[in-house]
Amino acid sequence: MTREGSTAQTVNILIVAQAGRLSYEAVLFAASLQAQGEDRFRLIVAEPVPGPLWESDPRIRQPEVRALLKDLGAEIRPFEAQYFGGSYPYGNKIEALRVLPEGEPFVFFDTDTLILDRLSRVPFDFDRPTASMRREGTWPQIELYGPGYTQTWKALYDRFGLDFDSSLDLDWPDEYWQRYLYFNAGFFFYKCPKMFGDLFLGYALSVRDDPPAELVCQSLEPWLDQVVLPLVIHRLGGGRNMVPTGLLDGEVSCHYRVLPLLYAREADRVVEVLEAVTAPNRIKKVLKEYDAFKRMIYQGRGQKVRALFDRDDLPRREQAIRNKIKREGFWMR
Repeated sequence: MTREGSTAQTVNILIVAQAGRLSYEAVLFAASLQAQGEDRFRLIVAEPVPGPLWESDPRIRQPEVRALLKDLGAEIRPFEAQYFGGSYPYGNKIEALRVLPEGEPFVFFDTDTLILDRLSRVPFDFDRPTASMRREGTWPQIELYGPGYTQTWKALYDRFGLDFDSSLDLDWPDEYWQRYLYFNAGFFFYKCPKMFGDLFLGYALSVRDDPPAELVCQSLEPWLDQVVLPLVIHRLGGGRNMVPTGLLDGEVSCHYRVLPLLYAREADRVVEVLEAVTAPNRIKKVLKEYDAFKRMIYQGRGQKVRALFDRDDLPRREQAIRNKIKREGFWMR
């Protein structure tokens, strides 16, 4: 277990960046991480390289973005997409785990994450993996005459010889989505990327290529990574809330998804950190090349979005927030 103030080994932070929006999000992530003055966490940016599974070159194209990432302390490591690529870019987070050293603890973050405080505040127990609990009941989508939650999830646990009953949260009623182990894949961690990645890849390919019959009504696009992630975590002895609540997806990190959602719903502290870490000229010069960042952060559109919402009385569903922003003409990504 890693605790603040200990002499624990360096922890690898992994994000994936490629051409377009993700490369600018990676700059923002790196700038926010560096701003916290950490020395225990090493940032590695995995970058897909051209290959038969990509229609176009997926690499970061702007030399100024590459240079700034390195200046912010990131190491860019290439990887080849062997199984997913352009047909399922969410699979990058599965295949990118290969760039990390075997046997060293890691934390994966989606690039659309802002680091708000020192990650050393988080008492990671790398023997017991978990992932983000900031999620909605997006999968499975139950059809009237199709399999229910229990039948659907149990088929997956049975496929891989996992104990289904021990994964349930009995505080929630049968056939309610929160009873079943389900995460957002915005972050996850473990003591070894090879062990985690081998399971993640094997489970994902099995479900993609030969889904259980009980998934007949279910879409795996874009949910495949979040469908198999609970199975991986359960297999490795992890589960819900393996770190104290309120740190990741709270005081220490924010998975904002897209900037309009950040301005609409996140706490004042998140906006303060965002605008502070993007203010230096070397950061601004690069980020303003991306239109959404330029307009949201530097031209004030984000503050207009923020004025549309009461953070103490937000719509319960994210889609309602998105719809309101779109109606006002402020949606960008």
